[in-house]
Amino acid sequence: MGNLTRLKKLINEEISKRGPLKLIKYLQRKKLLKRNIKCKVCQQKMELKKRVNNGDQYAWICRGAAHGGHVKQTSVRHKSLFSRSKVSLQRWMQFIYRFSQGLRLRQIDMIDDTIAGSTTTLSKILRRRTGQQIGGRREFVVIDESHFRHKRKYGRGRMAGGWKRRKWVFGMLGIKHRGKTRAILRLVEKRSRRHLVPVITLHVRIGSSVISDEWRAYRVLPNLGYEHHTVNHSRWYVDPRTGAHTQHLERAWRSYKEQIWRLRGNRNDRLLSEHLTVIEWNEWLAKKHKNGTLGRLIYDISKKYR
Repeated sequence: MGNLTRLKKLINEEISKRGPLKLIKYLQRKKLLKRNIKCKVCQQKMELKKRVNNGDQYAWICRGAAHGGHVKQTSVRHKSLFSRSKVSLQRWMQFIYRFSQGLRLRQIDMIDDTIAGSTTTLSKILRRRTGQQIGGRREFVVIDESHFRHKRKYGRGRMAGGWKRRKWVFGMLGIKHRGKTRAILRLVEKRSRRHLVPVITLHVRIGSSVISDEWRAYRVLPNLGYEHHTVNHSRWYVDPRTGAHTQHLERAWRSYKEQIWRLRGNRNDRLLSEHLTVIEWNEWLAKKHKNGTLGRLIYDISKKYR
């Protein structure tokens, strides 16, 4: 039984006597919950026991002599992602499952205060891959900049600060054979040479083929060791002489903007930055994990709360 199928069965099965324990054991195997805990008073190993007065129905128990006949109890959520949340473990895993299936930070069927507060915690766990570099002999790079402005739904509501945003999203899309892509997305203050070129030199390998429009900030790229091709968008979308075009990135912009706009992720710079991180995390790390997006998500959570 696959990782995804097993979790789906656990969170969708009818509540039974052993249902909560099965879920707890599953989370322990995935290192999302602690397998062993020592008592803070007597330093003895605590036992996992059923507790009727506990929301999770199980807790860590210690009946050591040092407690003077009293029972020391610790939550199964001790030092985990779930430790400060009142949401049930089953509902938490439903959210993580749906998140891994492509539904980002705001779930339509889970808009309550508890889950909405927890999504911020979950989004902060996801990080970009370190040392991101694209380009080289077998990969060309398309670069462009775009404004991600906040739009009001149905034209109603107050004007948000996103309309006044001066920052730009600078995108670099590495494209290999068979259409495989890798995106690097950064918020920059301005689309000037001083702001864009350092980002390019940091993430695009020297000697790579770079395609862009004729924005003047990119004119310095040949002097930096890049093979630079441009497209004059005022005349055509595909350069008739070189065949260069930026349609890959234009198509990606449309996809990213639709996703972020649908989830209201561009109301401020912090939210927009989080959504851009999720997009990069998905393309660089989640898609390459042997157990898919869910496997990578569980791995990152367990690594954060070791």
